[in-house]
Amino acid sequence: MTAVSPAFSERRWTSADGLSLFARDFAPGPGPARLPVIAIHGLTRNSADFGGIAPLIALSGRRVLALDVRGRGQSDRATDPMTYVPDVYARDVQALMNQLGIERAVFLGTSMGGLITMALAGQASKKVTAAILNDIGPEVAPEGLARIAAYSGQPVNTPTWADATDYARRINAVAFPHYTDADWDAFARRIFREGTEGAPVLDYDPDISVPIRAAGAKALVPNLWPMFRSLAKKRPTLLVRGGTSDLLSADIAERMKKAAPDMDHVEVPGVGHAPMLDEPEARNAIFEFLAGVE
Repeated sequence: MTAVSPAFSERRWTSADGLSLFARDFAPGPGPARLPVIAIHGLTRNSADFGGIAPLIALSGRRVLALDVRGRGQSDRATDPMTYVPDVYARDVQALMNQLGIERAVFLGTSMGGLITMALAGQASKKVTAAILNDIGPEVAPEGLARIAAYSGQPVNTPTWADATDYARRINAVAFPHYTDADWDAFARRIFREGTEGAPVLDYDPDISVPIRAAGAKALVPNLWPMFRSLAKKRPTLLVRGGTSDLLSADIAERMKKAAPDMDHVEVPGVGHAPMLDEPEARNAIFEFLAGVE
């Protein structure tokens, strides 16, 4: 995994329903001003997931805002768990942009972050100038989503950091079979925080799974093809797929390419759902893509 200085400023903004939300704000390196990148993580993760790629993008001259979506990381937990849905998340992103005076941005969305990007493009099309979808599409393989739903929001017993590391490995080994013990320790440090009694606890609100359970089995396979076509038709789009992903199948990816023939795409070999984006294939594709965006 790429070792990069994690230097960033802490940024807060307020949602429409009064939550204090958090972002890591990576200042751009020298050079002409370019559109910022807003990076949005997956269902049970947080802004730490972009610790490898965000500083590199910033050094290339773009400000990067890596968000903690409501209920995750240093953002407030929602009082109403039924607000843990993409439409509300997208409105939170709009609030961030409005409060910081950002009219347009490039969006980098991993898994759920890609769904939020599609939802935002539907709400406020002009705010999304370009999009990078990391291992997510308008349709998902039910096997992969069922795997994620099976552990999301479930209690875990991790009294020590060694236990937290074992949990991280057990849940994610299918995606990163090449990871070392050091990689898994670093992974655990991203998805856990130290609880009030010193034991590691997962760094998200277990209630993020409430809307999924309430919607039932049909919610596990949403049909977002119209939103995807609108996104990819109107703006530059890059699809990053893990070569062994069980969420974004090869078949779905091929249909996405046919629906959006101008879309750029790259596959990261030997990695499942979802690439961390510090892999050489993903990193190179992202920088080549960004070079073509103002």
